Amino acid sequence: MHRKLLLDQLSEYAVTHPDENDVIDRFVSFIENETRCFERSLGIGHITGSAWVVNEDGSKVLLTHHKKLNRWLQLGGHADGMTDVLAVAIKEAEEESGLAGFSKVGAGIFDIDIHPIPARKNEPEHLHYDVRYVLRPTGSLKFIVSEESHDLSWVDIDCVINHTTEESMMRMVQKWRNMR
Repeated sequence: MHRKLLLDQLSEYAVTHPDENDVIDRFVSFIENETRCFERSLGIGHITGSAWVVNEDGSKVLLTHHKKLNRWLQLGGHADGMTDVLAVAIKEAEEESGLAGFSKVGAGIFDIDIHPIPARKNEPEHLHYDVRYVLRPTGSLKFIVSEESHDLSWVDIDCVINHTTEESMMRMVQKWRNMR
């Protein structure tokens, strides 16, 4: 089953994050019921992979000022059929930052979130079932702003709130503080 890897990771995540059972249950139900859950063409929603990219000492996170959404967010994007969502997060982090090479920090999934994406052009409003991992660059921290972003910035963990008050971003700040 092409969905087994992610379902197994979500099962492990549920053990360490029992307070998130509602969103975990919604995630699992979506994956089990939608065989095309990794495909962007699934109009109701799809799996995305994101990266909470931290510097060497973990004091900063790399955020993108996303062009389409006009918000400061973590790096990430569509699975586009890839079922290894960690590989998706790494690929997206590389494409959106120009950084080459990442190591995964911590065991398993860092965070999950289900959020609506507004309708745009010919695309209806839909949900992103976002799976997030902590990544650390293995080389230079000098980024390149891609066409998908207005800007990128290494932001002190304590200053993320100056860029966004979005609930899921603040939840990741707190989770990262607890991991360090």
